[in-house]
Amino acid sequence: MPPTPAPSTDTTTATTTDTAPAATATAPTTAPGTAVGGSDRSGPPGPTARHARRPGTPRIAALASVVVLGSLMTVLDTTVVNVALNRLSADFHAPLAAIQWVVTGYTLALAAVIPLTAWAIGRFGTKRLYLLAIGAFALGSALAGLAWNIESLIAFRVLQGLAGGAVSPVGMTILIRASDPAHRGRIMSILGIPVLVGPLIGPVLGGYLVDQVSWRWIFLINVPIGLLALLLGARLFPRDTPQPTRRLDVPGLLALSPGLALLLYGLSTGAERHAFASPGALLPTLLGAALVAAFVVRALTAAEPLLDLRLLRHRPFGTAVATLALFTCGYFGSMMLLPLYYQVVRGQSATGAGLLGIPQVLATGITMQFAGRLGDKVAPGKLVPTGVVLAAIGFLAFTTQVAADTPYAVLMAALALMGVGVGMTIMPTMAAATRSIDADRIPAASTTMTIVPQLGASVGGALMSVLLAGAMTDRLPRALSGGLEAVHALPRTAVRHLAPQLADAFQHTYVWAVGFVALAALPAVFLPRRR
Repeated sequence: MPPTPAPSTDTTTATTTDTAPAATATAPTTAPGTAVGGSDRSGPPGPTARHARRPGTPRIAALASVVVLGSLMTVLDTTVVNVALNRLSADFHAPLAAIQWVVTGYTLALAAVIPLTAWAIGRFGTKRLYLLAIGAFALGSALAGLAWNIESLIAFRVLQGLAGGAVSPVGMTILIRASDPAHRGRIMSILGIPVLVGPLIGPVLGGYLVDQVSWRWIFLINVPIGLLALLLGARLFPRDTPQPTRRLDVPGLLALSPGLALLLYGLSTGAERHAFASPGALLPTLLGAALVAAFVVRALTAAEPLLDLRLLRHRPFGTAVATLALFTCGYFGSMMLLPLYYQVVRGQSATGAGLLGIPQVLATGITMQFAGRLGDKVAPGKLVPTGVVLAAIGFLAFTTQVAADTPYAVLMAALALMGVGVGMTIMPTMAAATRSIDADRIPAASTTMTIVPQLGASVGGALMSVLLAGAMTDRLPRALSGGLEAVHALPRTAVRHLAPQLADAFQHTYVWAVGFVALAALPAVFLPRRR
């Protein structure tokens, strides 16, 4: 899953909303708004932080290098796994419905950590929390690299997600405390480096490790990087005094992510077995739905909820959330399928699948930079619908060309067009959501807007994997009812013979993803059409 930019909301300055687009290109799995908002209320920085407030000094550069190193590690981990899913399915003899939880479990864990960050900064302090997160992420990576079955790998990926979700927002808070507001934009541009570099090199690096070394090294490579970041952080980061600011909404925390996980598990299990009424599917579905409903009630009634859903009553914010939820469900959910298509249908290696994704990543990254600046001049009600339409057109062009022998240039051109639309949609939508929100509610709004893409990616990934598994079952011979797992057991010549049916299964699944992306245009047209 490509990283999701998160809106930055520094509540200590009056220019927060004006700088939001530039700050959006920060961490993919974080809630910088909550971290910054929470940290600014947790007391003044210590003497070391005050001493480091001169931007451009060697100390600021050293702090930034450590934060970028840690963030790059977590961003790479979100981009290298997709190219390894095919190999994981083969090595663990696991169906796609189970393998996709390697991605879904990670993103759900990230979403669970995001609203905790501001509270945890006040409770533990930035330095202690950052070192704890980096250490736990390195430990989770080592355990994932040593996983002995699919269940253990999913469990260790959840541990990675719980740790990785705190790395970037806490690192951002450390840098913002150590800099002055006049140079905040420069700091944000530095923090955007991992988001631009990670999706570009992650799939290629992951493909090389899977093909030439072992899939285990896509996780084990994080261990030395994490240890280096841990040592440098312990030496360079300023000390701060923890100052708790608010209570943690424990009931909301215990309802949201477990509820979503159970709901997705029950639905995917029912779809995979074609038996939604079976106890193994029905019970987790009902329990998950009950927990999600309880979370909604809690979020609408609690004084300090985990997520303030009352913000959805504000029309610009509500329409932005709806746009982002539909768009990320279709887009990020389908991105898991692209490396599988290249490897299963077209016979590409994991490295080749990573290289074929570069044009789309470049188109998205470059457009994102321009869209952030354009969002300061053009109303979101005009810019975002245009981006959604471009993304849907490019995605539809790609979907109609998905076959066993389509020229790669045609596929990459369509995906590049989709990338332009993605770059014009996500950042301006996030910026538009927070522009009209009162300053005291910006941290809550930022948290919500950061969680939505993670949840959208989780739901989309689970849905697309189940749809693809069903489409394969319907199109392959009865003897191959195991879907992807059964295909791996065939010799390569037999797979080439089945390539047209496999391509048709991917095309059928992509149609659903295009539909979700196109549906995002409906709420997008209700975004503000005036500055």
